[in-house]
Amino acid sequence: MLELRYIRENAEAVRRAIRAKQLPDAVASLDAVLVADEHRRLLRGDLESLQARRNAASREIGARKQRGDDADDLMREMSEVAAEVKRLEERDTSLAGQIALHLLEIPNVPHESVPYGASEHDNVVEAEHGERRVDADLLPHWELAERSRWFDLEAGVTLTGAGFPVFKGVGARLVRGLAAFFLDRLAAQGYEEVLPPLLVNAASATATGQLPDKEGQMYEVTGGYYLIPTSEVSVTNLHRDQILDDDALPLRYCAYTPCFRREAGSYGKDVRGLNRVHQFDKVEMVQFTRPEDSYDALEAMTRTAEGLLEALGLPYRRLLMCTGDMGFTQAKKYDLEVWSPGQARWLEVSSISNMEAFQATRLATRSRPGGSDGRGKTRSVHTLNGSALAFPRTIAALLETYQQGDGSVLLPEVLRGYVGTDVLR
Repeated sequence: MLELRYIRENAEAVRRAIRAKQLPDAVASLDAVLVADEHRRLLRGDLESLQARRNAASREIGARKQRGDDADDLMREMSEVAAEVKRLEERDTSLAGQIALHLLEIPNVPHESVPYGASEHDNVVEAEHGERRVDADLLPHWELAERSRWFDLEAGVTLTGAGFPVFKGVGARLVRGLAAFFLDRLAAQGYEEVLPPLLVNAASATATGQLPDKEGQMYEVTGGYYLIPTSEVSVTNLHRDQILDDDALPLRYCAYTPCFRREAGSYGKDVRGLNRVHQFDKVEMVQFTRPEDSYDALEAMTRTAEGLLEALGLPYRRLLMCTGDMGFTQAKKYDLEVWSPGQARWLEVSSISNMEAFQATRLATRSRPGGSDGRGKTRSVHTLNGSALAFPRTIAALLETYQQGDGSVLLPEVLRGYVGTDVLR
């Protein structure tokens, strides 16, 4: 959420950001915030004058009573003033509520380095790493799995529905091995591992920006809870309503969890196999940083995710997302796409984003020297998150890239000890 003062002082920049992010409905929310804020500031001037008048009259009434003088006229006047104060206070509360609701509908402002664009076609390919395997005889991962039953899509349909794969045997061990491999790599870089809840309340989902922007993509559970679409939601909320020690930043966390998303239903090869599922595993990185450090942290987190793909020997490319494809909450975002040789296409496996203070404002998370007991002035922190990595498409690329002529898969060396085998058969 953008701070009200920032919007008040940079209204046209926010309006440009709304246009750049292709979110025309947010214009009405911006206008509503500006109007309500202006009304509230005028109202508060009147309210403060009345409150000062009431306080002065109260002192005069007390003084008259001490002298034994009549104060009925002032008391009648103060009764009228008290009624007007109450009315203005109720109006002030109403305007504050309106502003708070509309602020939730205004997106983050893109960083100046983000290219303008209307859709995914305007994203910029910044780098490509590795040699793509190109072979017309390579099988897509779902055909490889059908032969060996590493994962079972039909069983998932029976148990739950489409988009809920069941991993079996060495396929299940591959999932477990990837989780351990990714977490070990992140731990070596100073990330603290967290095992968070898979359910969050509405306050947590609102604080990180899933609500009210992405409610159609989330699974809501009885009792007002939501299944996490990413562990970013749980982990980022660890410091909601807290003052952090500025000198202790950055705080780095990583988490391995299942994730749940009600993906939009396109058809064809884009959703076959593991390309698009409703439940999937992912290791997430989250950082809380000082504002002046957040863009260095973004580059470092991106490099960390790229290093995992390089360790796995998977060709990938890095995309700088344009304004129209970067999302509601992000100030800057990179996507990493891995090459899928069995499908001859790129598959997204990671997004790494800097939210600047957008989430922290909703979270009411700030920092100052000495933490909550310090005496310095508090300031905003910046939050960042990134996938390291999402499993389904990473597994798809692994199976297709390392497939052998007999349908087996020769695992990259870094995974063999984690999976307990050199070859998936």
